[in-house]
Amino acid sequence: MSTRPRTFTKTEAEFPSNLHILPLDVTDEGSIQQAANQVQQQHGGGLDLLINCAGILHPSGRGETSLRDVSSQGLLTTFSTNAIGPLLVAKYFSPLLQKGTGAFGQHASNKQTHTAVMANISAKVGSTTDNGLGGWYSYRMSKCALNMATKNLSIELGRGRNKVICVSLHPGTVDTDLSRPYHKNVPGDKLFSTERSVQYLMDIVNGLTMQHTGKFFTWEGKEMPF
Repeated sequence: MSTRPRTFTKTEAEFPSNLHILPLDVTDEGSIQQAANQVQQQHGGGLDLLINCAGILHPSGRGETSLRDVSSQGLLTTFSTNAIGPLLVAKYFSPLLQKGTGAFGQHASNKQTHTAVMANISAKVGSTTDNGLGGWYSYRMSKCALNMATKNLSIELGRGRNKVICVSLHPGTVDTDLSRPYHKNVPGDKLFSTERSVQYLMDIVNGLTMQHTGKFFTWEGKEMPF
């Protein structure tokens, strides 16, 4: 799902039976609800994996370096995309996740222990214990809020029979527009292609159990304190 579905028209044509692109704007609750309804109508049953990966560093494209750079609009826009949006996606898609087959993650003793996995793409800078430099107010605070949402979701969606594993994941520094202004400060072996980062994260997702729900993991599979 994307705000720019036409961008993926060629890719969708290459995999017509496996890939369906739907419009979704995480800053528009109506758009989220409509996308969830479309998934329900087109695919019937449940959903096995949801990855909340929409994100913005700051409307200006650069993180704030001091209080002088902080603005209410910058905070609101960043929070809307990075924290509020993923929570609303969880609101409308969780019923589908609770009908999943448990295809991702690991189950104990050949018994299905969960129906689906929800992974929220967070960042190390959203950890209060990994902040030694300050700055980046909007981004840090929004990712910290997303981590709290992950924890809350893990509790609510961990009740009852149809449990959903909920985790936050730090993908590393990925070669995207979001991180491009800071690439010169990243060692070559730590600047990941999207494909490499996705592989790291999927390795984590495929190894998850209900014991991991509500936790925060780096791309290396190491648990990170919130």
